[in-house]
Amino acid sequence: MARNTGACLVCGKPIVYYESARKMECVMCHGEFESHASCEDGHYVCDECHARRGIEVIMEGCSKSEEKDPIAIMQKLMEDPYIYMHGPEHHVMVGAALLTAYKNCNGFKDCEVQEVFTKALNEMKSRGGEYPGGACGLWGCCGAAVSTGIFMSIITKATPLTGNSWKLSNQMTSRALGELADLGGPRCCKRDSFTAAKAAVEFVKEKLGVEMELPGKIECGFSAENQQCLKKHCPYYKM
Repeated sequence: MARNTGACLVCGKPIVYYESARKMECVMCHGEFESHASCEDGHYVCDECHARRGIEVIMEGCSKSEEKDPIAIMQKLMEDPYIYMHGPEHHVMVGAALLTAYKNCNGFKDCEVQEVFTKALNEMKSRGGEYPGGACGLWGCCGAAVSTGIFMSIITKATPLTGNSWKLSNQMTSRALGELADLGGPRCCKRDSFTAAKAAVEFVKEKLGVEMELPGKIECGFSAENQQCLKKHCPYYKM
């Protein structure tokens, strides 16, 4: 199914959400999962199958990018047909774009910068890939915001036992999540990704002194693909 044809990757029909999880079979890998969502016709695609090709695109694009602006990195990635309008691939993309811009702005001080960056990018893929789709509404914690916290955790080497890096990682997620919440729902993975990355750029400058770039104005080119677009109520809506 082409990216802009509809929400369901099989038939294009809208996704419906259930208050309680149901046992479903992924139409692609045929694995059985507990899920809160399917399309109107009952098609279900698991997070791994939904995001696999998109994450490959993200990893390849970020590994080659020389951009210092994470928004520009994400906008280029979003044009790829395997980065869908919504989906868990965004939970990797936000942090990966931030790691890339951070590296290109000399954020990594290690001698072997490329080696450190590659390791960080792979860690972002691993951690971000574990965060489930739909968590923004079902858990009250958007994956785009969590992706910024993962980014911060990686660059500061945070663990559950560290001090200041633990603090910074949680502050990062909190700040991004607060800014997303202020915009209101329903969810939009593009709007949430832009907002979270922008919050991260400002936070990193404030706390770590590394200045990544941001565009003068962020404009979204994906409104026509989003059936729930806020249009003029979204700060990135292209009039």
